[in-house]
Amino acid sequence: MTDFQEIEVVFLFQKGLYLNKQQDYNAAISAYDAVLALQPDYPDAWYNRGNAFYRMGQYEAAIKSYDRALEYEPGFSEAWNNRGSALDDLHRYEEAIESYDQAIKFRPNYCWAWYNRGIALRNLERYEEAISSYDRAIEFKPDYYWAWYNRALALKQLNKLHRVIASYDKALEYKPDFEEAWTNRGNALYHLGQLESAIASYDKALELKPDNPNTLYNKACCYALQGNYDLAFESLQRAVELSPHEYREIAKTNSDFDGLRQDERFAALINERI
Repeated sequence: MTDFQEIEVVFLFQKGLYLNKQQDYNAAISAYDAVLALQPDYPDAWYNRGNAFYRMGQYEAAIKSYDRALEYEPGFSEAWNNRGSALDDLHRYEEAIESYDQAIKFRPNYCWAWYNRGIALRNLERYEEAISSYDRAIEFKPDYYWAWYNRALALKQLNKLHRVIASYDKALEYKPDFEEAWTNRGNALYHLGQLESAIASYDKALELKPDNPNTLYNKACCYALQGNYDLAFESLQRAVELSPHEYREIAKTNSDFDGLRQDERFAALINERI
């Protein structure tokens, strides 16, 4: 390769990186293709080309590009990881795990590969293994709140509710405005019968997302079980206003509201036609 060609390769590669950041993925791919026409054994160009295809949701094309990167650099952990993500998005979870395992083989402290491996394992309902994988991700990045959150989701499937709450608490320690974690923490407390704590958790979620009908509905369930029927009706009414078809229907048969069934307001709310 001549000096001029080397300069052109550098320019085109940087252009591809810029276009990727600008989310102009087709143009980025064209830039990488121009690089690879001059230097076919350039693994970073194949890798970033794969990333552009991935961002467009063209997962098969992305995998092929990652494979070319790995052909030239077998220990390219980021390419193994992103290849795993593309396989995961294609619901090819076993293959995704194999790809994440390769990423980890070459880079044992690779937090993102451990985390993504946990996602694939949870999708396969291999919850204990998923938790172990999340634990390794947390070992290398303790403040990664998504790992704590997804760890809690896996623990929930094993009905380990006290550990679920502890995991949500860690997620919230690092991201206090994590609305989904507050909501799901409330759900775990509800299932443990800790209704006052559940309501407090739902209130934190509602501070962040006031019009979440699911959180309002769950809060209404807690109030109803406590016998706080006015507060229960108030929260349920708001949930029904926001999503009438769903919450009116499920309230009809939810035993949490048995104490409210003789209340004329409740009867009017759940039987109203829109």
